[in-house]
Amino acid sequence: MSIPAHPGRMLFVNLPVADLERSTRFFTRLGFAVDPRFTDDAAACMLVGEQASIMLLSREKFAELSPLPMADPTTQALALYCFSVSSREEVDAVSAAALAAGAVEADSLEDYGFMCSRSFVDLDGHGWQVMWMDPAAAQSGPQALASPTQDAGATA
Repeated sequence: MSIPAHPGRMLFVNLPVADLERSTRFFTRLGFAVDPRFTDDAAACMLVGEQASIMLLSREKFAELSPLPMADPTTQALALYCFSVSSREEVDAVSAAALAAGAVEADSLEDYGFMCSRSFVDLDGHGWQVMWMDPAAAQSGPQALASPTQDAGATA
């Protein structure tokens, strides 16, 4: 038996950071807002969207919550994080803001016509992708809009 998704479900992704204040400033510059309800001296809740948040946790706080050893994101990949924006222009604007705030570009523009993205590594070494997808592709699936010269298997 599978458990159905429901529209009110919230997502919190927890990330360890070396300097909570510095990382909070970084993500604020990318357009994320601080949710004070879940923010204190050991954690900052950064709103990505209505139901999705990134929890920036001090390394000490993260260690309290995880029974496993903390990986070093500068040498090991555990996950890659992707968030969408509302336009192609916003992909460039958010990427430029990330680089200006100290991020390092991971990949230049990837453009598939119906979708484009840029990738960067944040101040703590976590990999991020900012992407835009044509609303029609989001509804029907990217294969419906891919031309024969585009990689129809590409995903966000």
